[in-house]
Amino acid sequence: MKVAIQGEMGSNSHMATVAMLGNLKGLQIIACTVSAEVMGKVVAGDVDGAVLPIENSLHGSVAEHYDLLLEQPVRIAGESLLRIRHNVIVSPGVKLNEIRRVMSHPVALSQCRRFLAAHPEFEVVPFYDTAGSVKHVMAEGLKDVAGLAPELAASWYGAEVLIPGVEDHAENFTRFHLVLRDGVDSQAFGTVGEPNKMSVAFAIEHRPGTLVAALERLARAGVDLTKIESRPVPGSPWEYVFYVDARFDGPKTAEAALASLREHCRMVKVLGQYRAA
Repeated sequence: MKVAIQGEMGSNSHMATVAMLGNLKGLQIIACTVSAEVMGKVVAGDVDGAVLPIENSLHGSVAEHYDLLLEQPVRIAGESLLRIRHNVIVSPGVKLNEIRRVMSHPVALSQCRRFLAAHPEFEVVPFYDTAGSVKHVMAEGLKDVAGLAPELAASWYGAEVLIPGVEDHAENFTRFHLVLRDGVDSQAFGTVGEPNKMSVAFAIEHRPGTLVAALERLARAGVDLTKIESRPVPGSPWEYVFYVDARFDGPKTAEAALASLREHCRMVKVLGQYRAA
């Protein structure tokens, strides 16, 4: 079973994949540089699925992934939550007073502002990936550089956690989606339980009150709206596609909500129905 992720091995996406699918025999994780490459491999059948982050409780949504879910013939088949911890990781034996530079993904750096502010002697350098910073430190044999990354990155690349948990907020979670190509059976991935959550994209006419009317239809159908996000429509300035997540108590409720939306909206795409994390 091949599953693609965006980022290096040892990243949070790697950890989320193991947490979600680690019981699958022969699981092979394929690290990709960018999210479009991940989705391309899913659509082409080069991998069986992908695990992608969709939202962080502090940083917000991953907008690019909403766009890819809408554009590509894929669906969300599962959901998980991962507690995010950022650790100062160094080459074995390096001490805190030897560090001159700290590297990590810009989001990770922004979530460790208090720690970095307490160490003005550090040069802070944005890097393409959290785990990638540790991979770079070890590949280059750097003794004065630290990476901010998950604990898994330390064990994966033979590095050492110098200071654990330097994030500003303990309540830091990322929501991940298991993404499959249309037609692929989700049972092969061990997904269990009846779906009770759906993600839907819809577009409405650009007239006063149309969004309110769409949301009222969802409410009357009895679904619980848990998230709404808007994304611009390329080539149509000031027009938007709306993405919603909604909980429901049974398939009939979900079907009624979708039927009501389709009567009102010029476009509706079900991005997936799955068991909520």
